[in-house]
Amino acid sequence: MAEYRIAPDLVAAENDKRVAALKSDYEALGATLARRGVDIEAVTKKVSEFFVAVPSWGVGTGGTRFARFPGSGEPRGIFDKLDDCAVIQQLTRATPKVSLHIPWDKADVKELRAKGDALGLGFDAMNSNTFSDAPGQAHSYKFGSLSHVDAATRAQAVEHNIECIEIGKAIGSKALTVWIGDGSNFPGQTNFTKAFERYLAAMVDIYKALPDDWRLFSEHKMYEPAFYSTVVQDWGTNYLIAQTLGPKAHCLVDLGHHAPNTNIEMIVARLIQFGKLGGFHFNDSKYGDDDLDAGAIEPYRLFLVFNELVDAERRGVNDFNPAHMIDQSHNVTDPIESLISSANEIRRAYAQALIVDRNALADYQDANDALMASETLKRAYRADVEPILAEARRRAGGAIDPVATYRASGYRRKVAAERPASVAGGGGII
Repeated sequence: MAEYRIAPDLVAAENDKRVAALKSDYEALGATLARRGVDIEAVTKKVSEFFVAVPSWGVGTGGTRFARFPGSGEPRGIFDKLDDCAVIQQLTRATPKVSLHIPWDKADVKELRAKGDALGLGFDAMNSNTFSDAPGQAHSYKFGSLSHVDAATRAQAVEHNIECIEIGKAIGSKALTVWIGDGSNFPGQTNFTKAFERYLAAMVDIYKALPDDWRLFSEHKMYEPAFYSTVVQDWGTNYLIAQTLGPKAHCLVDLGHHAPNTNIEMIVARLIQFGKLGGFHFNDSKYGDDDLDAGAIEPYRLFLVFNELVDAERRGVNDFNPAHMIDQSHNVTDPIESLISSANEIRRAYAQALIVDRNALADYQDANDALMASETLKRAYRADVEPILAEARRRAGGAIDPVATYRASGYRRKVAAERPASVAGGGGII
């Protein structure tokens, strides 16, 4: 039995206020979907089996290059973070695993595993950090890590990634995500070809250390912290990396790491087609990077990504098992509330994609009927699937309205009384 951070009686009482309305809404939606030939129970079952990992760092307040404004009751370390992640899982029943970032979350592995077990949480992909310097490290990553001109610095970065693998093996993880900030800020600063050659050689060393049942995710990002060139800048480069390394290497798609108007759903389709889609970091963005909650800006794009995922699922694509994780920075909201909201928005996009009339869509595509093909997608997207999401949560023991229940619990107020106030920093992110 999980160690619940919010009293189950309170969750039950909050649900009692809403269960009659949910029953009515669920039945009405079921009747509407039945007229379209969709079984609401089948969709609800699929949604209840869809999970997304939460990032340990996501439960803290983020920041920008200019400043960070701490929130109340911020976690003091990984064990506080796990407590907060357990609340998200308790209320949503959609986030049973946590992704750790080393060295931020470094702790005794036995204690980590015991804490996770006590809270009913598992551990998702490990995340290495060679984009900032850890206290006491011998070589700085100011001018790069896996692509650094200095062999000793590259070796240090490789060793850190191997350390992440070892920690992950001890706590039950099965994947390593490698994102680097390597790049340049001035033309001529870096030889593009040599930097990429050094990166690939270093990644080969990391790949060799992977257990047979692990996957390696490389993540692309077009800019920041390097503002002129980035070593792993786009999905094409990412695909080359995965192809070069071998069958355990896959591409991770962070929705916020693309230029505005990039057709991310087509990138997803291409990576699926050639067997190199590893998974996702879900978030949203307006101008650049991944600072916003999933679905906050472009919920239709999120739906279109899931349209490709459901299409692949229905076609029975071989070894199709993408990893799903949220990766956001929360600057002005309660991070727990934002992660609750994002988990629900991700499930919403999945539910909407599940009710697309696939036969009609294929017919319209074959007939070059652009308007009706588009309308077929829009019809599924416009459907209010909230009753499905709420019923999936309720049946699993979660909250019908998780944000309202979280606020009613007073959890933030309680942890704020227990945890010392964080000191605001003058600049820089978490």
